Amino acid sequence: MEHFLGGDWEITPAGGVTGKAFFARHAGKELFLKRNSSPFLAMLSAEGIVPKLVWTKRLENGDVISAQHWMNGRELAPEEMSSERVARLMGKIHSSKPLLNMLKRLGKQPVMAPAILAEVRARVDLLSAHPDVAEALRFLEDKVPAVQDFQLVVCHSDVNHHNWLLSDEDELFLIDWDGAMIADPAMDIGTLLFGYIERAQWSTWLSQYGEGVTADFFHRMKWYATAQLLLSIEWNREKTRFHDMNQSLQSLHELINVQFILDGNGASEQDAFKK
Repeated sequence: MEHFLGGDWEITPAGGVTGKAFFARHAGKELFLKRNSSPFLAMLSAEGIVPKLVWTKRLENGDVISAQHWMNGRELAPEEMSSERVARLMGKIHSSKPLLNMLKRLGKQPVMAPAILAEVRARVDLLSAHPDVAEALRFLEDKVPAVQDFQLVVCHSDVNHHNWLLSDEDELFLIDWDGAMIADPAMDIGTLLFGYIERAQWSTWLSQYGEGVTADFFHRMKWYATAQLLLSIEWNREKTRFHDMNQSLQSLHELINVQFILDGNGASEQDAFKK
C-alpha cells in the first residue's frame, strides 16, 4: 500500500473485522482507503450516502483500492437515531432504484426469510437450549410464511448507531456497506425501531421515513429484528463477548414479548404497543 501511494504517505489500519480499511495522511490530505471494495461504493458516493469517492485504482496483484475523502466527525449517539434525518436518509436508500439496479447488475440475489431462518438455525444451535432463544426460534419458524411476500429494496443490514457518521460539516452518512443485500426493508427498519426508538415516536418516525404503521409491517419488522438479534447473540458468544451476549439476551426477552395492539378499525390512533 505504501509503495502504491508513495513513501511520504502515513498509512495506518482503520480497524474493523476485515482488515481491509486504512487511513492515509500526507501534507494535510486525509483519505480513507479500502481494499477490494464493491463497485457499489461508487453509486453510494454518487447518491450522497457515503463520503465522496476520490478514485479507484487496480494494483499489480489484482487488488482494487478505493479512496474516499476522510470526513472528520463522529458516530451518532443512540438517542440520535430517532431523528428525522436518519428516517429520511433510510427512506432515500430504500426507495432508490439506481442502488437497487446496481446490486442486481452485480449479481446480488434477493435474501428471503426462509434463507435467513436456515442461517439462524445453523448458527445458534449451541444456544438453542436457552428458553428465550428457543422461544425466538419457534416464533421465526411459525411466522416465516407471513414475511415472504414483500417489496424488495437495497438493505444495509447493519444499521446500528456505530455505522452512522455525522461530519463536522453536519453531513449525515451511512457507512460500512459490506453486508449490503436485496431484501425486505423491514430488515433495516426493525433494527432501528426496536433497538433505538420509543414506541410513542414510531408513527412520526415512520411517516418521515415514508411508511405507515400497520400490523403487517410491524410483524415483519419483529421477525427480522428477532433473526438479527439471534445472530448477534451467537456472534458475541463466538467472540467470548459474554457481557454483550447477556445484554442481547435481555433485549431478545423483551423483543419476543412485544405485541401490536389493534382496535376495531385497525391500528389505534395512539399507535399503541405494549411489551
